[in-house]
Amino acid sequence: MQRLIIEGGKKLCGEIKVQGAKNSALPLLAGCLLAGDRTVLYGCPELSDVFSACRILNRLGCKCSFDKGTVSADSSTLTGWDIPEELMREMRCSIVFLGAVLGRLGKCELSYPGGCELGPRPIDMHLDALKQLGVVMTEEHGRISCVCPKGLRGAAIDLPFPSVGATENIMLAAACAEGDTIIRGAAREPEIEDLADFLNRCGARIKGAGNSTIRISGVKKLHGCEYKVMPDRIAAATYMAAAASAGGEVGLLGIRCADLSAVIAVFEEMGCGIYCMEDRIFISCKLPLKAVRMIRTMPYPGFPTDAQAVVMAALATAQGSSMIVENIFESRYRHVDELVRMGADIKTSGRTAVIQGVRRLYGASVRASDLRGGAALTVAALGAEGTTSVAGVQYIDRGYEHPEKVLTSLGAKVRRAF
Repeated sequence: MQRLIIEGGKKLCGEIKVQGAKNSALPLLAGCLLAGDRTVLYGCPELSDVFSACRILNRLGCKCSFDKGTVSADSSTLTGWDIPEELMREMRCSIVFLGAVLGRLGKCELSYPGGCELGPRPIDMHLDALKQLGVVMTEEHGRISCVCPKGLRGAAIDLPFPSVGATENIMLAAACAEGDTIIRGAAREPEIEDLADFLNRCGARIKGAGNSTIRISGVKKLHGCEYKVMPDRIAAATYMAAAASAGGEVGLLGIRCADLSAVIAVFEEMGCGIYCMEDRIFISCKLPLKAVRMIRTMPYPGFPTDAQAVVMAALATAQGSSMIVENIFESRYRHVDELVRMGADIKTSGRTAVIQGVRRLYGASVRASDLRGGAALTVAALGAEGTTSVAGVQYIDRGYEHPEKVLTSLGAKVRRAF
């Protein structure tokens, strides 16, 4: 099993280009199914989840290839509508292929998705919304079979929670549905805007993405295009947390400051200097950090749940007491026990975590059990005294492109052990 071996206590200094967004690339890859011809996506990160999405496209009959961050997908040869269980289980957001396959073929069969175990992430919201578009579903032995006997038809859909995945599935299914679709209570994340921009480039008619109400006027067919994936705001937040944990000055190139406003506010409260330009962020961190009063994870534009773990790792050595309330997912404190193994003083109760800053963390053998938790252990190790071994690198590889190379370029001592 692969591990990251990290020698802590090295200040970070330098500039890095932020990778393409994992949480945008995956729905964009699903959207390639709707085009019916060749689509090229630039800036796709080299991640195991992206490779899994490409395997799904090939399994469905597309001609999909990945080369140095560029994905070429020709969906004119699409023949399949069923996604095998072994591919669905590789990542949680594989469910986004449901809306795309239905939008193109009017039928789809798949199983429940897999990926990180973060507690219940029910897809009922996705299924209920698609039913309103005319999808008839049957479930047997963990497989969901969907057909559209009268075709997909536009509808007014009210989401009880601004689910990113459900919003994406509706957009993909409704792009070529008959009539107009209105999504009320839609997710407002930048990745939603990126998907809308991509689909519009392919000929869709989507308005309002980034707001709580999205309007989609169905068109008969889409076409391929060339498109660049937006930068990864969660990867940017992670490397900001790494700079805060280890100390130093880091420049993040190719990132949009507006996408990170809630995260930036927290790092400023921690005492870091943040300097924003149009397409880059510079962060300067002098230790020790200051505790923050309260962080509540919320749907965008609130503090992102995906940044909770890495910021907690940085707060482990901040002066004073900090509190985090996780409002999005259950079981998202699985990294806490491993941080405690490194000397952190963190206590959890339900959705609340209280972090009492300690003077220093110490290297230890720890194990990642999910993507963002693995990133948090890496962040903590960078500022710890001694050497840390982080096992479970396969989780980290789901969301971070060559993390050991990126951190080494900033002056950290990180290597991958096999």
